[in-house]
Amino acid sequence: MIQTTLSAEEQSVLNAVKTEHLTSFEILKKVESISMILSLYNIIDKLSTKGVLKSYMKQDRKYHYAA
Repeated sequence: MIQTTLSAEEQSVLNAVKTEHLTSFEILKKVESISMILSLYNIIDKLSTKGVLKSYMKQDRKYHYAA
């Protein structure tokens, strides 16, 4: 298993999607330390690259979940 170091914001996003699949805007509402959607998109991309976050499309919405 690869050990990955996460920033506080990355960990907050990951915690938000551990129990339920959420859209980007739903994550933004739950994570108070992130105030801009562009910052959230960057964090989602980093988490996806690290392999700890997955995404899928459903009814024209993109959902994210902890891998």
